[in-house]
Amino acid sequence: MTTAVILLLLALGAYLVAVLESWTMTGRFQLGSPLLAGIALLGRESIVPRKPDRVFFELAPVLLLASAVLAAAVVPLAPGLIITDLATGALFINAALVYVLVALLMAGWGPNGAYAMIGGWRFLGQLIAYAMLIVMPITAVVMRAESLLTTQIVVSQATVWNIVYQPLGFILFFVAAMALAFLPPFDLPTAKGELAGGVEAEYAGVRLAVFRLARLVLIITLAAATVVFYLGGWQGPWLPPWAWSAIKILLVTAIMLAAGRYMPRIRETDLLGWCWMLGIPLALLNILLVGILVLVFS
Repeated sequence: MTTAVILLLLALGAYLVAVLESWTMTGRFQLGSPLLAGIALLGRESIVPRKPDRVFFELAPVLLLASAVLAAAVVPLAPGLIITDLATGALFINAALVYVLVALLMAGWGPNGAYAMIGGWRFLGQLIAYAMLIVMPITAVVMRAESLLTTQIVVSQATVWNIVYQPLGFILFFVAAMALAFLPPFDLPTAKGELAGGVEAEYAGVRLAVFRLARLVLIITLAAATVVFYLGGWQGPWLPPWAWSAIKILLVTAIMLAAGRYMPRIRETDLLGWCWMLGIPLALLNILLVGILVLVFS
């Protein structure tokens, strides 16, 4: 029952993300636009490239969706509202999201097209850049909670949310989450301006619909993980816990979608340079500061 409820909430969340994304792009708030776009995609012919790697081409959108759903399985939305409360839940999120890279590389290689392949390899460069900025802030969060359980991480923020306790870690994780979801200005794998869609370029019809659904679920999953790690999860006054989770997740999602629209796309080489020369030292500093705070206040 819990699994069905969470999957239903993920589907609803993905729909709302599509509405918010359309709003940030067009300036028009239309609740029905994702439904109409989805129907239009399902009604189109699913064209297959002339010489694809058929296995990679067919499985890439499904794998992208599966990785996002697996990561969401250990994210608590309220006390008891979680698919599985793994003892290593915080690390499981990172492990599940590694398959986003695999899916995009498959989507780049499978169609046997130049634009798609360039998009896939661009995302590999992004992974090298942001990977440590996902793991190291999670490490600091776990240090404070003294547990890898995602529910315990939420409980550990009863007095002070982690965004106050470790603001540097929050900023690093937030930026890395945007890069993982390939949102602007980190939309190098799709880059509609110069790659005509990149890893999406050769998909159409049902396959493109699954690919875009997977990306929407990925965004909502990363927003939910941000809420659990840094914004106190379901905690808040007056409203029921699930309502606080929903409000915080939608707020984080809106910021993620809106923030990058006002920044120029960053080159993959510059992204690597910034993350390795600035991001990783800052992440190490964050771990050091959190370690000192844990020792002092324990």
